Amino acid sequence: MLLVSCFRVFHPFLSLMLWSVILAVTLYPLHLKLRPKLGNKDGLTATLITLVIALVLVVPAYLLCTSLVASSLDAMETLKGNKIQIPAPWPSVNDLPVIGPRLHEAWQQVANDPHAAMEKLGPQFKPKLLKLLGTVAGFATGFLLFMAALPITGIIMAFGARGTDSAVRIASALAGPVRGPPMVALCTATVRAVAQGVIGIAFIQALLIGVGLVLLDVPGAALLILAVLLLGIMQVPVTLVTIPVIIYVFATRDASLGNIVLAIYIFLAGLSDNVLKPLLLGRGVAVPMPVVLIGALGGMIVGGLLGLFIGPVLLGIGYQLFWQWVDDHSPAPASKPDTTPT
Repeated sequence: MLLVSCFRVFHPFLSLMLWSVILAVTLYPLHLKLRPKLGNKDGLTATLITLVIALVLVVPAYLLCTSLVASSLDAMETLKGNKIQIPAPWPSVNDLPVIGPRLHEAWQQVANDPHAAMEKLGPQFKPKLLKLLGTVAGFATGFLLFMAALPITGIIMAFGARGTDSAVRIASALAGPVRGPPMVALCTATVRAVAQGVIGIAFIQALLIGVGLVLLDVPGAALLILAVLLLGIMQVPVTLVTIPVIIYVFATRDASLGNIVLAIYIFLAGLSDNVLKPLLLGRGVAVPMPVVLIGALGGMIVGGLLGLFIGPVLLGIGYQLFWQWVDDHSPAPASKPDTTPT
């Protein structure tokens, strides 16, 4: 009863604490490198790291939010002022096999009278739009929860030595003094491998591309950034997003110097994983990519934005501990007899 009661009390803070511990374990090597340069002051080092991370995240988040609000207001003004303009279909659409003629006819009808099409299709898209708004609100909540986890991360890093000792003692009590310390080392290595080698690269790449999308004022920048993040975790080239965006920009806007520079920046940011992977994946990731992918998608479904990051780490730890348990309880392979001819 005490265990169940404690879990119910702690459950509202479970995601927050998990994310804080994952961040602390991932950033603690950086903390150890910076601490001697700051007079071996753990509190000052942890505070500096968390403040820098907060500044790095707040500025792009502010630009993204302002861009999303501006795009939403422009869309509302366009709908209210009956300013919707849809170009006529290309003649080549009619030549597409099977769906070409029907697609060309439907497109032509929408281009001739877009307002009638909006009135006809509006009731069908309203539930999906509300669901999309709910998803965006969930991601905003997840970001706020992430920002709330940063101070806790700093506190955990400031007491990193005690935390490591506590983890070893707990693991030793659960698995014994022989298996306990290796279990802690395995979990620590898995957290850092997945967080730095997979999620870290995807997050940095999404952040770089997101800055370009916001500066270009691309519609739906928030959804495109999420798509880049998912593709990065899935190890799929994010040029599937960046190249269509660049084509859209030059198809709808003038080829000004600013647009050209930002388009080149977005293209190069889409290739940045080729530079980041050798830097952050030098020791390799011990967790297979399917496990990371399932953890990311399942975590996002269950826990939103934070689940997207927590899911791969938790599933990776479970995967490693499961096979460690299997290896510990499997009989040693029998030695094969020597059949070499004498």
